[in-house]
Amino acid sequence: MSTTPIWFVTGASQGLGLALVQHLLSLGYRVAATSRRLGSLEQTLGPASADFLPLQVDLAADHDVRRAVDAAVAHFGGLDVVVNNAGYGIGGSVEELTDAETRAAFDVNVFGTINVIRHALPHLRAAGAGHIINVSSIAARAGATGWAIYGATKAAVSVLTEVLAQDVAAFGIRATVVEPGGFRTNFLSADSLALPQQPLDAYADVRASHARYLQLHGQQGGDPAKAAAAIVQLAQEPNPPVHLLLGQDALNRAQTKLDALQQELNAWRGLSESTGFDAH
Repeated sequence: MSTTPIWFVTGASQGLGLALVQHLLSLGYRVAATSRRLGSLEQTLGPASADFLPLQVDLAADHDVRRAVDAAVAHFGGLDVVVNNAGYGIGGSVEELTDAETRAAFDVNVFGTINVIRHALPHLRAAGAGHIINVSSIAARAGATGWAIYGATKAAVSVLTEVLAQDVAAFGIRATVVEPGGFRTNFLSADSLALPQQPLDAYADVRASHARYLQLHGQQGGDPAKAAAAIVQLAQEPNPPVHLLLGQDALNRAQTKLDALQQELNAWRGLSESTGFDAH
């Protein structure tokens, strides 16, 4: 039986997911890769083989995710690393985005991740090993104007991973949240981003923020191939971190947020401490 690692990667037809799967296959790893469209996977990565299993999956549909995970286990004989990479950007103020648009973002970015974890865990527990890597965003730690719902979905993924790491440690399973900054993919293209269908004139700062981010498309500082290599290295570490930021911009934004948070903690410490019961 082959001992090469078995990876399960969602959102593999483009961007960071595609770069990761290409890198894994070049290393001789076995990979199950998912996308909403099977044709896009096969066109880019080729048909199913002994080392590669393309899967069309609706991540928001729990039964569909279970089918995909079971298919991967049946094809390869197990799972070693699960990467929840699928997701998309959604911009707009809370007031501008409809209930349906907001819930759709949570369905893919959050519940899709949860669905995969739910169905992968029994296999990882049975093996007594494994690594779950959830791709979040620096927006989870340091949000930007006009991206409240996106930031909220990624914050959910980050905190989910932090607690998941505690819940599964006793089974020999590790969990890491990867929080990238800007990488040169199509993430910021006008065709990829979900923006308000009926923007409100009152939100001038939101419009300006969206314009700045759209102008960054194709100019992001991060190299997807290097991010893929970093994720593979992460999975090889005997004691991987629970958090991994990718990109100098992510580090800078995180540090700025930490500094601001520390200032607020200090400034409002008195009011925070005033809410306890009196000693006498």
